[in-house]
Order: sequence, then structure tokens, then C-alpha cells
Amino acid sequence: MADLKNYLDIDDIEVGIDEAGLGCVAGSFFVGAVILPKKCPEEKHLKLWNSIRDSKKISQKKRYLLADYIKDIVLDYAIVEVSNEQIDTEGTNILKERLKAYHDVLDKLNIPIDNILVDGNKFKPYLSKDGDFIPHICIEKGDNKFRAIAAASILAKTSKDEHDIKIHNEYPVYNWDSNSCYLTSKHKEAIMEYGITPYHRKTFGICKQWKELPQNYL
Repeated sequence: MADLKNYLDIDDIEVGIDEAGLGCVAGSFFVGAVILPKKCPEEKHLKLWNSIRDSKKISQKKRYLLADYIKDIVLDYAIVEVSNEQIDTEGTNILKERLKAYHDVLDKLNIPIDNILVDGNKFKPYLSKDGDFIPHICIEKGDNKFRAIAAASILAKTSKDEHDIKIHNEYPVYNWDSNSCYLTSKHKEAIMEYGITPYHRKTFGICKQWKELPQNYL
């Protein structure tokens, strides 16, 4: 597997951003933003540094380990949660809510940035606090190419994992601890039998038909 790039420009303060949970039918999605140092800060932790990659390719246990490591070494980071209620407010325009969350997470950073590395192919130009547009680059499969984006994906995914476990404990029949709130066959069967919960996205797919129905599981 090819090594990820540590930066696009060594002279820029670069932030990587990525999200987790956009396509789920329940729960929140999360966006992470990470400003990494330009190289591994300590040689003794080089193995951890090199393990930072696309969160989908890492076990949950290792994701948590790397999330702690990333938070220890970053120059700055931020995480934003977008709840299912916020998603439903925007109707079916989940893209609009994602782009807004990208700006929200950048707003939370304390360090001025020179460049934004975005996973995917969509981004709305971002104004700095000084009123200048900050350069950005959209990178398809960026979490497999740039370490800062991969680190952002890990922070977003671990935040989502924690959220999924929390809401699973309230409504265990939907198996959110194993399906991560995606519409698996068992998740769909549970919706058909019990209806939807306050955590389901009422504007998404199968959930639409249950919008006005009582939730007989509650």
C-alpha cells in the first residue's frame, strides 16, 4: 500500500477535512478537521504515524488508538456533529448540510490556515475571518492520499462510533452497534416491525413512510 502524503505544500498550514455517516438512515453524521505537523513528531511513534489512513480500512479498536494519538500530536483539530433533526430540516438536500458542516468545522479551528484539503469533489469556497477566500482542493479518495484527510476521517468516524453505541443502547433492536445506522436487511426488518425512533432521518428512504405513524416500540 502506497504511503500517504504528509502535505501538499510544506510551507502552508494545511487542514484536512472529511465526514462520516452521511448516507445513514439514522443518527448524526460527523465532520472532522485536522491540522497535522509536516512529519512525524517523534521517531518512536513512526509506526502510529504511518498507520493513519482511511478510517474504513482500520478496525474500530485501532481507530480509537489512532484518534487518541492524533489528538496528542495535532497543531489543531475540530469535530462537528450534524444531528438527524438538522438533516431533516434541510429535507432531502443532505449535500447542502454537509457543505455547511465543512464550514462550521473550519470555523472552530484556532489556527489560521493557508489551504484546505477536502475529501471528495464538492466544497463551497470558504472565507477566512479576515474576509479572504482560503484556497482549497477537492481530492477524490483523499483519505487514501493525504494523511491530514485520513486523520480527519478517523476523528469523524470515532465520534460517530461513540454516537452509534450510545443510541444503540436506547434502541437495541435496530443493531446500530453493528450496522452503524446504515440500512442493512436487519435494520430494515426492525423498522418494518417497530417503526422509527426519534433518531431516524424522517426524510430518508424507507423512513419517509413512517413519518406520521406512532412508534410502537417506545
